[in-house]
Amino acid sequence: MSVKTILKSFGIYSKEEPTSIYPFSPVYHVDNYIAKRTQRPLLFAQRLMEYTSMLAANDVSVVTPVKGISPNPKQVQNDIYVVYPFIDGDVYIGEPEQIQAAGALLGQIHALSPSVNTYQLKPYDVYDFYDSEVEDSIRNITNLTKQHDVAIHTSRLNEKLIQIVNQQETIKDIGLPHVATPHDYKANNLIFTPEPYLIDPDNAAWIPRTFDLALCLLLFHNEMSSAPNRVFTTNEWALFMKGYSPYVILTEKESMHWQQSIEHVFLDEVMWLMADVPEDWMNPSQRSLFESLVDTLFCLDDYPL
Repeated sequence: MSVKTILKSFGIYSKEEPTSIYPFSPVYHVDNYIAKRTQRPLLFAQRLMEYTSMLAANDVSVVTPVKGISPNPKQVQNDIYVVYPFIDGDVYIGEPEQIQAAGALLGQIHALSPSVNTYQLKPYDVYDFYDSEVEDSIRNITNLTKQHDVAIHTSRLNEKLIQIVNQQETIKDIGLPHVATPHDYKANNLIFTPEPYLIDPDNAAWIPRTFDLALCLLLFHNEMSSAPNRVFTTNEWALFMKGYSPYVILTEKESMHWQQSIEHVFLDEVMWLMADVPEDWMNPSQRSLFESLVDTLFCLDDYPL
């Protein structure tokens, strides 16, 4: 089915066949609308919209489905599409005020999470890693570092990742507090109006709260040309947490296992990104980010909660 036909089913008309504004998923900007693929099946998408509508009703700046279009979201063949309003504003450039404000918005979101999975968002359950996966990934990463002349000590990284694999059952069973969260809270999903506005909540899930924070620490600047080509500095991370902390009281258990949470998210999110997306290595900014990510993995004491 053509994109024009999909848009027409929502009452949105385009003279030309639109092209996606995002390289990894269909996202179309037409007039004052953003039409995009979201969670499936439709029941999951409807639960997601109930969750984001709750956030918006509590003064969180987050996109929700455009009113006056029904149904929205809807099933289109095997996919589910939703139409959001287009949010105009500035992109993230790593200013201190933006970093602290982004931390505050995530704090608001986490503070509004129910104590149980009320919205039946997809629960996080990615703990089944194996040494062989690490070895395959390191092999790919090693080849890519050689190809692009990137200074990453891959044998040291391999040892560290094997160690992290061996602690997965521990982190799975310690009972970290979970939250409902967009779970893709990164700079490229925020527009500043001038306050941060979340424009992509579609990966919302029910996950350990510290995993969500660790994802911010590691990948907030990922795939964002206007952002610094590195992980947060220690001062920037302190600013992010300065914004976040007034809204959420983290538990002793979360603090105790914070480094393990970061290590787990590195294994889950960063390892595959470095190993399985070779086109990223063609971008000098991404290569610099990868170097920074590996360096950060070996100095986690510098990034407290």
